[in-house]
Amino acid sequence: MFFLFVYNRTKRGAYELDMYLSRKHDELLANTLEHGSYEKTISLVIVDGFAVEITEDQASVLRSASGVRVVEKNQELPS
Repeated sequence: MFFLFVYNRTKRGAYELDMYLSRKHDELLANTLEHGSYEKTISLVIVDGFAVEITEDQASVLRSASGVRVVEKNQELPS
């Protein structure tokens, strides 16, 4: 079975894609972690990923969630 996705390359299409992925990220977090125990800071459309403030234990839970490919700890670069 093949799926064909046609992206609307307008500003409206970009906005709709942003909203779709952001909702998808929100749903994953809501279905995986306890409400109020995390803070999503941004959804990144270009990589279908997001940044979220969580504990190490929560990171382990997310790593085992269906559909999650990678969970990495943010590392600050020296200035």
